[in-house]
Amino acid sequence: MNEIILAIGGLGTPELLVIAVVIFLLFGATRLPQLAKSLGQSKRAFKEGLDEAEKEEQKEAKEKQA
Repeated sequence: MNEIILAIGGLGTPELLVIAVVIFLLFGATRLPQLAKSLGQSKRAFKEGLDEAEKEEQKEAKEKQA
């Protein structure tokens, strides 16, 4: 877990807690589940796009070799 926190730019637990509180205050308890769902869907779509681009790149590389 510490590696992830260091990779973010040196954010520690207190900083992440402050960020979480600010997000909670900005969006409220009713919007947080919607926000989390939207973030999850966006992440999934982004990953699918990356996978598709990688497959296309591999397909083009095979075509060049043949």
